[in-house]
Amino acid sequence: MTDKTLLSITDLRSGYGRVDIVNGVSFDVKQGEIVAVIGRNGVGKSTLMKTIIGEVSTFGGKITLNGEHIQKLPEATRAQKGIGYVPQGRGLFNSLTVGENLRLGNLVGGKPKQTNYERVYEFFPVLKERLSQIAGTMSGGQQQQLAIGRILIGNPKIILLDEPSEGIQPNIVQAIGQIIRRIRDEEGLTVIIVEQNLDLIQASADRCIVIDKGVIVDEISPEALADPKVAKKYLAI
Repeated sequence: MTDKTLLSITDLRSGYGRVDIVNGVSFDVKQGEIVAVIGRNGVGKSTLMKTIIGEVSTFGGKITLNGEHIQKLPEATRAQKGIGYVPQGRGLFNSLTVGENLRLGNLVGGKPKQTNYERVYEFFPVLKERLSQIAGTMSGGQQQQLAIGRILIGNPKIILLDEPSEGIQPNIVQAIGQIIRRIRDEEGLTVIIVEQNLDLIQASADRCIVIDKGVIVDEISPEALADPKVAKKYLAI
């Protein structure tokens, strides 16, 4: 992690129709940092991620990537500028093979990029072993590896991961967290994770931003969540 701010969110407001879901959120993410966005269900975490990538339009505020205001840019352009997004549910093409899904990652943002498939296989060896397998027949953990690997093919500067532990067996969750941290350590990537799973948060995140009713209400360390009272307060566990 460096002292350079890669992504800056300033007084961000967004939502659906005329309803504010994200309501005045401000925070910075440094280059190479892993930030977990936590909170109970339905408080605006996923809407925040969709607003950063451009799937949900902003009502007000600024999104700055590498010093450039991007809040008015379309989703494809934001992807071209280096934002990778793995949505809740992973967003794979389940009827296509692993190899076909990975190749689609080269076109994220509508523009072919320089790729290094072998580097992706170093992080996720199972993908190389199963290139001809239909993605929908893989386990939840394998599908999550494919979703992250597909985004890495596009050489992003920052990755947004929405509930990466969803549908994954408990014994695989911590391994996913360790892979996320390894990608950061070896590739210098910046990561924002929306997550409720304590094991994954503690295995990967540098710090946690707590959201409630569309606003940031606290910032804590992942270690603080080891206290059951803190975990219950912020995650309703």
